[in-house]
Amino acid sequence: MTTDISTASRAKDIANEMAVAARTFLDALDEGQRAQATFPFQGTERYEWNYTPVTRNGLRLKDMNQVQREAAHLLLATALSVRSAREAKAIIALEVTLNEWEHMQNEPMHWVRDPDLYYFSVFGNPGQGDPWGWRAGGHHIGVQATIIDDTYVAVLPLFLGSNPAEIRHGDHKGTRILAAEEDLARKLLGDLDSRQKEKAIVDPVAPDDILTKNYRVADPGNLRPGGVDFASLRDGQRETFVTLIRHYVNRASTTVANNEWSKISNGGLDTTRFVWAGPEDRGQGHYYAIIGPSFAIEYDNTQNGANHIHSVMRSFDGDWGEDLLAAHYHHGHHE
Repeated sequence: MTTDISTASRAKDIANEMAVAARTFLDALDEGQRAQATFPFQGTERYEWNYTPVTRNGLRLKDMNQVQREAAHLLLATALSVRSAREAKAIIALEVTLNEWEHMQNEPMHWVRDPDLYYFSVFGNPGQGDPWGWRAGGHHIGVQATIIDDTYVAVLPLFLGSNPAEIRHGDHKGTRILAAEEDLARKLLGDLDSRQKEKAIVDPVAPDDILTKNYRVADPGNLRPGGVDFASLRDGQRETFVTLIRHYVNRASTTVANNEWSKISNGGLDTTRFVWAGPEDRGQGHYYAIIGPSFAIEYDNTQNGANHIHSVMRSFDGDWGEDLLAAHYHHGHHE
């Protein structure tokens, strides 16, 4: 835990943008909708998140009019880069494609596939000086933000998934929304020599999901030991490794992403590990993790015939801004 709020988390413009977007969203709601969408900042609800299509608290897109939906999407976009905001919209729209595919395959319908079943919540009072936050979630979308002192912003955990990983029918056949997540990791794995690869591949069988799951705390002890570390890589391999890490970091809006990268790079990359599980061949179930001193990235593609991606970035101390909140209260603010 930090004992002081680091300037590495300062994102005052983004904090203000989020506050304006959150207030615009709330102001567009009627009294009943606002009651569904708002929660106290304190308590456990803020830490609840899922990437499966379960029922959750918050206000659904299904229960919003067009103006309210646009306000909700604008709030979501404040946390994301242009690229990831586009990906998030595509992931939501993919529910229609998934529904079509499951019917074509005569697969049992365990879940309702509906692009309107995405929930938005606001915690506390946006832009009033006290800590506050917001959350947007649904099937394969897990985005939240914590804002401290109207200046410091944290957006981890940040989850994106895709089912199917590659569309196999219709006008968009061949589309891969999260293609780079797989392709960059495969490039790194393919560039390793035999000795490096022996270290990197820790299991011939991939786990059936990310190992941090939707736990409130990302525990390094839940992750696989071993792997090949950054210090053991050659120059070209290091460049690919950094590109892969930054691809996940750059899911966040530019200032927040730059802040996160500053924390990671200043914390030292030498001990950051790349871990692979599963076969190397495309089309087979596979998993990888990038595990640093302060963070973890996980990717799993094993379900539905290895055509179903779960991917997330977590912070060991900073998920939900816990490190920033600790510093905030350490400096005399009341919890």
